[in-house]
Amino acid sequence: QVQLVESGGGLVQAGDSLGLSCVASGRTFNPYTMGWFRQTLGKEREFVAAITWATRTPFYADSVKGRFTISRDNAKNTINLQILSLKPEDTAIYYCAALPSGSISIRDPSKYDSWGQGTQVTVTS
Repeated sequence: QVQLVESGGGLVQAGDSLGLSCVASGRTFNPYTMGWFRQTLGKEREFVAAITWATRTPFYADSVKGRFTISRDNAKNTINLQILSLKPEDTAIYYCAALPSGSISIRDPSKYDSWGQGTQVTVTS
């Protein structure tokens, strides 16, 4: 498994922008597909975005397309999530996760085998 640590969350106002980061350590970061998920109290963990290792192809949930941008720096073992025009409904704990090589179920959280501790994003109106 890979050890993951997220950072960058905080309390922001609607319309603001925010950048989240996730640093990986331990077992090699590559060639994992990396994903971001979010979760609010009482709800299931929701897929937000993912990015493949080699081609760095991004995938997004429909609800965040156009506002969220995922990127990765394989040399630095980091993935980032840039969020524009934050909305109150973006309030959640955001987690990064690693998907084992060979899995194609990028939107299914149960397929990811390593998770960070999460970082809280709170958006006020």
